[in-house]
Amino acid sequence: MSKAMETEQVEKTERDDLEYAGFWIRAWAFLIDGFLIALITTPLSPIMFGFAYIATTDLLLDFLISSLLPAAYVILFWVFNGATPGKMAISAKVVDAVTGEHPTTPRLIARYVGYLLSMLPLGLGFIWIAFDKRKQGWHDKLSGTVVVRKKPENVVFSRQ
Repeated sequence: MSKAMETEQVEKTERDDLEYAGFWIRAWAFLIDGFLIALITTPLSPIMFGFAYIATTDLLLDFLISSLLPAAYVILFWVFNGATPGKMAISAKVVDAVTGEHPTTPRLIARYVGYLLSMLPLGLGFIWIAFDKRKQGWHDKLSGTVVVRKKPENVVFSRQ
């Protein structure tokens, strides 16, 4: 791809009222989502397995509760809202890196798979967000997405 085409594509997603969401604000959103997922999955395990859950587990049911349920939570929120509750709390959303529009469902599924890849080398794929020009983690680069949010309003306090 030529440099001119690449610059043109970058400009399509850049608007005056939006900015790329950086590492720390996205980390905050991730913690909010992690807490909400834990609120859902933690009580389900003893309910499904009984209090003997710690001693024995049904691996299939455990996989459904601890892996597929969180994946469904994240992907469905992305598909229907463009953001998980954590991202909504920080006024951010996931958009296509080229068009700035809502990404396709296959692209969002690829983004979730990219989460897993970003975790593998000591979370380096997430840390990458802090250093990338467009604040993209490896999962964003893999799926062709960016996370944007409205720029904070400049609040001017005056003495009255």
